[in-house]
Amino acid sequence: MRATVIHAPHDIRVEEVPDATVQQPTDVVLRVLRACICGSDLWAYRGESDRRPGQRIGHEFLGIVEEAGPGVNGFAVGDLVVAPFVWSDGTCTYCAEGLTTSCPQGGFWGSVGSDGGQGEAVRVPFADGTLVRLPSAAASDDRLLTALLALSDVLGTGHHAALGAGVKPGSTVAVVGDGAVGLCGVMAAKRLGAERIIALGRHQDRTDIARAFGATDVVAERGEAALAAVRELTGGEGTHGVIEAVGTEQSMRTAIGLVRDGGSVGYVGVPHGSGTGVDLGDMFDRNIALRGGVAPVRTYIPELLPDVLDGTIDPSPVFDLSVGLDGVPGGYKAMDERTALKVLITP
Repeated sequence: MRATVIHAPHDIRVEEVPDATVQQPTDVVLRVLRACICGSDLWAYRGESDRRPGQRIGHEFLGIVEEAGPGVNGFAVGDLVVAPFVWSDGTCTYCAEGLTTSCPQGGFWGSVGSDGGQGEAVRVPFADGTLVRLPSAAASDDRLLTALLALSDVLGTGHHAALGAGVKPGSTVAVVGDGAVGLCGVMAAKRLGAERIIALGRHQDRTDIARAFGATDVVAERGEAALAAVRELTGGEGTHGVIEAVGTEQSMRTAIGLVRDGGSVGYVGVPHGSGTGVDLGDMFDRNIALRGGVAPVRTYIPELLPDVLDGTIDPSPVFDLSVGLDGVPGGYKAMDERTALKVLITP
């Protein structure tokens, strides 16, 4: 089969690799219908996170079950399913508590020895604990299928950030980061009842999506100017919660500066480039809560799925460029150069 591999920074290739096969009784083989490139994939692309030459890449996908192992009980050949970006056994104590990303038998797509999502097929371990079935009719609805793909990562990650930020009806929220996760954070905050949502961003194509997703205000300034602008919008106090969806030291400092005393920062940006860290003394003095981390998306999919299916929320606009498998290297380049927000892959 053909799949995307990374050989070195800025060296993404689509190559022939061994076919995905059932290796354990609890595996399924999934034929990929939709996949995409994540902002976090760019850290490997830029050389900021290590990868072995020839390692698979990609962790967001949905598709059709092509083969099921004898130990699989919940899925059959022909089922349309979505995969969260981490597989999990569904039976351990962490899974029972909803923290599927800490499952001792879990793992990330594209890790050494596993298939990546940006290919023709994927071997899915622990299928019963990992996959979520989708209505078969969605396979013929291009817009809906694209919206459902967001359940594999960015929509659930935005939701995780909104929960970490303590979003509740009537609250005021700031969102740091205008990528797909930040925009889905805007959508999640709106869904959870935030009354005012302040999106930080200076690219109009992205801030237009933020407004469509529920942002009431847009702040284009950065650094101290952004802090001043948000303080002015909030009567000098700051926001009840902040969604941090970038992962740099500066973005975290900005988030902590934006939140009001007693508020919460929900952080989901993959950390990179940290040096001196943040001031815990400032957080202590101001009673700032910090919650977040890698999102247990598998736990959130059943809650979010009905709203995507009935059109209450539609995250599909975050995908602004579509490519076939051969176009994946160009898709990485487009996202790296910020000429694309999020690239959809149709193998």
